[in-house]
Amino acid sequence: MEDTFRAKQRAEELRALLNYHNHRYYVLDSPEISDAEYDELMLELKQLEAEHPELITPASPTQRIGAPPVETFGVVEHPQPLLSLANAFSDEELSAWHKRASNLLGGRNFGLVCEPKIDGLAVALTYIDGLLVT
Repeated sequence: MEDTFRAKQRAEELRALLNYHNHRYYVLDSPEISDAEYDELMLELKQLEAEHPELITPASPTQRIGAPPVETFGVVEHPQPLLSLANAFSDEELSAWHKRASNLLGGRNFGLVCEPKIDGLAVALTYIDGLLVT
């Protein structure tokens, strides 16, 4: 019973911290912690919720994106889904992601380019006849 109470308290604390840092990062564009520190908090909350599924709430940062989309950029329909790598910290995790993405493409193999983590916005550029259109 005490363990569940502590887990609930910690989950609430982590949710408040993550919500605070999401606001700082996505809305104010003024983060106070590194991406690695944020990832550690999120991982801890995910592990707590995995061990205690009764603690999962729809409002949990594990159940939604960081912040609403910025309206300035408008809405764009992508002809192909933009697949997120999420977090991969090893060659094995990258390979597992590649396999999942390949399965979504009917088992087709595909090339990819990986760069160090760059956060902020996802960017998909569309060129038609050599001209940038989106």
